[in-house]
Amino acid sequence: MNDRMCIVTRERGQPDGLIRFVADPEGRVVPDLRMNLPGRGCWVTAEREKIDLAVKRKLFGRALKAQVTVDSGLGETVEGLLREGLLGMMNLARKSGQFVTGSAKVDDAIRSGAALAVMHASDAAEDGVRKLRQANTARAKGDSLAKIPVFRLFSADELVLAMGEGAFIHAAALAGQAGEGVVKRAKRLARYRNGPENGAD
Repeated sequence: MNDRMCIVTRERGQPDGLIRFVADPEGRVVPDLRMNLPGRGCWVTAEREKIDLAVKRKLFGRALKAQVTVDSGLGETVEGLLREGLLGMMNLARKSGQFVTGSAKVDDAIRSGAALAVMHASDAAEDGVRKLRQANTARAKGDSLAKIPVFRLFSADELVLAMGEGAFIHAAALAGQAGEGVVKRAKRLARYRNGPENGAD
């Protein structure tokens, strides 16, 4: 696909770094995360700040060349969809054996090189996080391998509500299509919340 231009920054980028928006039949602006909804679309850099600016500056109607209705909470709606996508992919990866939970299993996955990324509950005890950080550092030390990305995107309570028995304090995404999907979606949600330089730890 060709580069697309963000209606806020006017910078061009690849579609996976932006979010497409379209107007539905009632003229409401809706996010098109899968980039497959019909009609004229416009693009915004995939960061909460940029979407909030697009709403504030009333840029969607101009870009879509139509009279549109824009929900003031559009940025929150997009974040909810990104959260749901990541949680769903974590459940799929777990069922596929590409997502392990528990400190011991995560430590083994890091040290063996099987882990693509590490996930912690945002309120995980620092002692447990530190031990897995040490494993991550030990894996990369003296090697050409970079440290595995680390994400802290959900609290323990949020994970229990969303995943039930699949909830975790520490987890690792493993190689495979579903595990790679987890990492892709985690990076996108982290960037959306924190900007391009502050996604993963």
